[in-house]
Amino acid sequence: MEKLSDELIARLVSSALAARGKAYAPYSRFAVGAAVLAASGEIYCGANVENASYPAGICAERNAIFHAVAMGERRLYAIALCGGKEGEKLGACFPCGICRQVMREFCDPGQFLVVVATSPTDWTVHTLARLLPDSFGPESLG
Repeated sequence: MEKLSDELIARLVSSALAARGKAYAPYSRFAVGAAVLAASGEIYCGANVENASYPAGICAERNAIFHAVAMGERRLYAIALCGGKEGEKLGACFPCGICRQVMREFCDPGQFLVVVATSPTDWTVHTLARLLPDSFGPESLG
Protein backbone atom coordinates (compact mmCIF):
# COMPACT_ATOMS: atom_id res chain seq x y z
CA MET A 1 0.00 0.00 0.00
CA GLU A 2 1.18 3.50 -0.75
CA LYS A 3 1.31 6.33 1.78
CA LEU A 4 -1.95 6.73 3.65
CA SER A 5 -3.76 10.02 3.23
CA ASP A 6 -4.11 12.31 6.21
CA GLU A 7 -7.88 11.80 5.94
CA LEU A 8 -7.54 8.03 6.29
CA ILE A 9 -5.10 8.39 9.18
CA ALA A 10 -7.56 10.76 10.85
CA ARG A 11 -10.32 8.13 10.43
CA LEU A 12 -8.08 5.49 12.01
CA VAL A 13 -7.21 7.81 14.89
CA SER A 14 -10.86 8.72 15.42
CA SER A 15 -11.77 5.02 15.49
CA ALA A 16 -8.97 4.28 17.98
CA LEU A 17 -10.11 7.12 20.24
CA ALA A 18 -13.68 5.82 20.16
CA ALA A 19 -12.49 2.29 20.94
CA ARG A 20 -10.48 3.61 23.89
CA GLY A 21 -13.76 4.69 25.43
CA LYS A 22 -14.77 1.04 25.59
CA ALA A 23 -11.63 -0.20 27.36
CA TYR A 24 -12.03 -2.31 30.49
CA ALA A 25 -9.13 -1.23 32.69
CA PRO A 26 -10.31 -1.28 36.32
CA TYR A 27 -6.88 -2.24 37.70
CA SER A 28 -4.38 -0.07 35.84
CA ARG A 29 -6.82 2.69 34.79
CA PHE A 30 -4.70 2.83 31.62
CA ALA A 31 -7.20 2.74 28.74
CA VAL A 32 -6.01 1.98 25.21
CA GLY A 33 -7.88 1.96 21.91
CA ALA A 34 -6.68 0.65 18.56
CA ALA A 35 -7.98 0.62 14.99
CA VAL A 36 -6.42 -1.54 12.29
CA LEU A 37 -6.79 -1.03 8.53
CA ALA A 38 -7.07 -4.27 6.57
CA ALA A 39 -6.37 -4.87 2.88
CA SER A 40 -10.13 -4.93 2.24
CA GLY A 41 -10.32 -1.31 3.37
CA GLU A 42 -12.26 -2.23 6.50
CA ILE A 43 -11.26 -0.80 9.86
CA TYR A 44 -11.42 -3.09 12.89
CA CYS A 45 -11.27 -1.74 16.43
CA GLY A 46 -10.22 -3.07 19.78
CA ALA A 47 -9.70 -1.90 23.35
CA ASN A 48 -7.60 -3.30 26.14
CA VAL A 49 -9.45 -5.70 28.43
CA GLU A 50 -7.94 -6.37 31.84
CA ASN A 51 -8.64 -9.30 34.13
CA ALA A 52 -8.17 -9.86 37.86
CA SER A 53 -5.75 -12.61 36.80
CA TYR A 54 -3.44 -10.13 35.07
CA PRO A 55 -2.00 -12.39 32.34
CA ALA A 56 -5.54 -13.17 31.13
CA GLY A 57 -6.02 -9.63 29.79
CA ILE A 58 -5.38 -8.48 26.23
CA CYS A 59 -3.94 -5.34 24.69
CA ALA A 60 -6.06 -3.15 22.41
CA GLU A 61 -3.79 -3.79 19.42
CA ARG A 62 -4.11 -7.57 19.60
CA ASN A 63 -7.82 -7.26 20.26
CA ALA A 64 -8.24 -5.25 17.03
CA ILE A 65 -5.96 -7.52 14.99
CA PHE A 66 -7.61 -10.70 16.22
CA HIS A 67 -11.01 -9.18 15.42
CA ALA A 68 -9.83 -8.50 11.85
CA VAL A 69 -8.43 -12.03 11.49
CA ALA A 70 -11.63 -13.54 12.91
CA MET A 71 -13.50 -11.68 10.16
CA GLY A 72 -11.31 -13.29 7.50
CA GLU A 73 -8.63 -10.61 7.02
CA ARG A 74 -5.08 -11.83 6.51
CA ARG A 75 -3.29 -8.69 5.29
CA LEU A 76 -3.04 -5.52 7.36
CA TYR A 77 -1.76 -2.10 6.29
CA ALA A 78 -1.83 0.15 9.34
CA ILE A 79 -2.85 0.51 12.95
CA ALA A 80 -3.63 3.60 15.03
CA LEU A 81 -3.48 3.56 18.78
CA CYS A 82 -3.98 5.91 21.68
CA GLY A 83 -3.80 5.43 25.38
CA GLY A 84 -3.18 6.83 28.78
CA LYS A 85 -4.40 6.99 32.34
CA GLU A 86 -8.12 7.64 32.58
CA GLY A 87 -8.83 11.31 33.23
CA GLU A 88 -5.36 12.44 32.11
CA LYS A 89 -4.06 13.87 28.84
CA LEU A 90 -3.05 11.19 26.34
CA GLY A 91 0.65 10.54 25.88
CA ALA A 92 2.47 8.64 23.15
CA CYS A 93 1.40 5.03 23.68
CA PHE A 94 3.55 2.65 21.64
CA PRO A 95 2.68 -1.05 21.22
CA CYS A 96 4.31 -3.61 23.50
CA GLY A 97 6.66 -6.25 22.13
CA ILE A 98 4.03 -8.99 21.94
CA CYS A 99 1.71 -6.72 19.95
CA ARG A 100 4.54 -5.78 17.59
CA GLN A 101 5.19 -9.47 16.93
CA VAL A 102 1.48 -10.13 16.29
CA MET A 103 1.41 -7.21 13.83
CA ARG A 104 4.40 -8.75 12.08
CA GLU A 105 2.44 -11.92 11.31
CA PHE A 106 -0.01 -10.10 9.03
CA CYS A 107 1.98 -7.42 7.22
CA ASP A 108 5.06 -6.29 5.39
CA PRO A 109 6.99 -4.62 8.23
CA GLY A 110 8.60 -2.09 5.90
CA GLN A 111 5.18 -0.93 4.69
CA PHE A 112 2.97 -1.42 7.76
CA LEU A 113 2.28 1.90 9.50
CA VAL A 114 1.92 2.35 13.25
CA VAL A 115 0.15 5.62 14.03
CA VAL A 116 0.62 6.79 17.62
CA ALA A 117 -1.96 9.44 18.47
CA THR A 118 -2.15 11.86 21.37
CA SER A 119 -5.28 13.65 20.08
CA PRO A 120 -7.58 13.62 17.04
CA THR A 121 -5.17 15.96 15.25
CA ASP A 122 -1.77 15.05 16.74
CA TRP A 123 -0.04 11.82 15.75
CA THR A 124 3.26 10.35 14.62
CA VAL A 125 3.67 7.64 12.00
CA HIS A 126 6.26 4.87 12.18
CA THR A 127 6.89 1.71 10.18
CA LEU A 128 6.77 -1.60 11.99
CA ALA A 129 10.28 -2.28 10.64
CA ARG A 130 11.52 0.70 12.67
CA LEU A 131 9.72 -0.49 15.81
CA LEU A 132 10.64 -4.17 15.37
CA PRO A 133 13.99 -4.34 13.53
CA ASP A 134 15.39 -7.67 12.31
CA SER A 135 12.04 -9.32 13.01
CA PHE A 136 11.03 -12.96 12.80
CA GLY A 137 8.09 -13.60 10.50
CA PRO A 138 6.30 -16.37 8.62
CA GLU A 139 8.97 -16.41 5.88
CA SER A 140 11.60 -17.15 8.54
CA LEU A 141 10.19 -20.66 8.83
CA GLY A 142 11.02 -21.42 5.20
